[in-house]
Amino acid sequence: MTDPDGGRLWAQSTLDHSDLMDMSLEDLMKVEIDSVYGASGYKQKVTDTPASITIITADEIRRYGYRTLAEVLRNVPGFYVNYDRNYNYLGVRGFGPPGDYNSRILLLVDGHQINDDIYDQAYIGTEFPVDIDLVERVEVIRGPNSLRFLASALLGVINIVTKSVRDTPNLTFSGELASYGTFKSRITYGHQFGNGLGMLLSATYYDSHGQDRLFFPEFDHPATNNGIAENADGDLSHQLFMNLTYRGFSLEGVYGFREKQVPTASFGTIFNDSEERTTDAVGFLNLKYDHHFGSDWGHIGHLYYSNQNYLGLYPYDNPQGGPLSHVLNVDITHGQWWGGEFALSKNLFQNQTLIVGTEFRDNFREDQSNYNAEPYFQYFNSQQSSAIWGFYVQDAIRIRNGLHLDLGLRQDHYSTFGGTTNPRAALIYQPLEKTTLKFLYAQSFRAPNAYELYNAGEGEEPNLGLKPETAKTMELVWEQGIYDGFQLVASGYYYPIRRLISATNDPVSGAIVFENQQRVDLRGLEFTLKKQSASGWEAGVSLSLEGAKDVDTGGPLTNSPRVLGHANLSVPLCRRKLFASTNLEYVSKRQTLAGGFARAYLVPNFTLLGQGALKGWDISASLYNAFNSIYGDPGSVEHVEDVIPQDGRTFRLRLAYHF
Repeated sequence: MTDPDGGRLWAQSTLDHSDLMDMSLEDLMKVEIDSVYGASGYKQKVTDTPASITIITADEIRRYGYRTLAEVLRNVPGFYVNYDRNYNYLGVRGFGPPGDYNSRILLLVDGHQINDDIYDQAYIGTEFPVDIDLVERVEVIRGPNSLRFLASALLGVINIVTKSVRDTPNLTFSGELASYGTFKSRITYGHQFGNGLGMLLSATYYDSHGQDRLFFPEFDHPATNNGIAENADGDLSHQLFMNLTYRGFSLEGVYGFREKQVPTASFGTIFNDSEERTTDAVGFLNLKYDHHFGSDWGHIGHLYYSNQNYLGLYPYDNPQGGPLSHVLNVDITHGQWWGGEFALSKNLFQNQTLIVGTEFRDNFREDQSNYNAEPYFQYFNSQQSSAIWGFYVQDAIRIRNGLHLDLGLRQDHYSTFGGTTNPRAALIYQPLEKTTLKFLYAQSFRAPNAYELYNAGEGEEPNLGLKPETAKTMELVWEQGIYDGFQLVASGYYYPIRRLISATNDPVSGAIVFENQQRVDLRGLEFTLKKQSASGWEAGVSLSLEGAKDVDTGGPLTNSPRVLGHANLSVPLCRRKLFASTNLEYVSKRQTLAGGFARAYLVPNFTLLGQGALKGWDISASLYNAFNSIYGDPGSVEHVEDVIPQDGRTFRLRLAYHF
């Protein structure tokens, strides 16, 4: 048996599978989506996983017209997304501090970490280096409940499982046209050779002119074009993907490039200057070997190399006067790192799975620099390096039928601050066939990254005295199967986070500096009811009640909604060849940095998908923000804008042909 990445499954103590021929169509539909890999490092049923899990499949991505990973995550219970017209930032369970680069979420592609070594940034918008059409499923694991990746996963782990050769036609061409002069094209080739070699290659090109005119009331003055930024919202990206598999080996290569114009005049730059932009290039090579010895032993090892390059161009008024009306500030980071992991699993006494693993990461290049181009003036130039070593052990014990105990312990050592030990425990109880109760506890931390420690660019200050953040998470999850295929999931959680690293303004200089300045408590309840029918229709609704607060002041956090709501419905119209789907997102009002509020919003999207009606063709048409809701997201410390406006009604037409 093989896992979704083409490798063998680890030795594990999951329940025996029934003969597929004896399973109903509805059960067959659930075989793949009811399993998860990213939580424990081996494939498990969702009900057996020691975490609160949500899985989004490739079929859902097509049906609901999701264009980016950010749009997928917008529709996960307890999640919301901020967009500052440059990057997308993920909020989780009421926690989404402005200025954070998704550094408390661990983002994986087929189990490989792609957070960089300078910002710890998780890219989820058009800068995400894998085309969303190549994604087989998205595994969302809430909290630091994945022991293999505990160190950086303060709020959760997102594992992107890409499509294998067997999931891909020999050759696919696709093209998209959308609002704001947007065009996207992709070519994908997949082939399974007779000698066992599998090959998947793909290339994607994306170009969007963006909005012609964006109005920002904070700049509504004749000297700043009456607050209108013109032709300053462009977005250009391309992505390359390769996956070679042979027996237990796989070699995966990813490269993504994105250049984005920034219309907000961030960091005090000149308003309505189309020269302000950021460029990101990220890539990795990951060689993995996954082998299974009989029914008892398994091991996995992988060796990887990753790199990240960032370039920011920021035009400022020239304070010196003279022939140049403005100066161009250049912000550069270049990161390179390599590492490896080895883990061994063993089934013991028919009721126990023991995993022991170790990993090492060498961040051998953490370069940051900032300078004015002309006249040349260098603000800072930092060349750092760091190393991380970790060891973990996990023991999944089946005490008796319906009662599982999952214990784990991880030791990490950082060259920047030393060592830390963190435990994890989960008790999983299934009193009835369709009832599962999970009692979850985990302890985690996040080390300050190179950007927070050393950055001293224009308008920014370093802070070498930063300490790691710490968190303890407690959660109770109830998963209940109901009559006729309905599934109810309810959870309550408490996350106390201490020594939180946050961006703030120095009271003397006004520069941006990171400090351990907050103690935060996250409390809340989440409810999800969903239904998937054998006839092809599916529906779901979720409600999240968030209670995030600042412990010291007792007040709410910035950019923290009290209520999140999601709903979706997909209906087959013609023998599973044509689907009409809609999804709905509700976010309650959120406090801004200036003490105001970003208003609540309700955004519906509609998609019509035809697949297989015409041989080889997939056709879809989507309408986003269909009722043209006017809303915005809170700005960060680098913005003059208190609330940053979002797009109104937009459309997309997509065609794909499979040979």
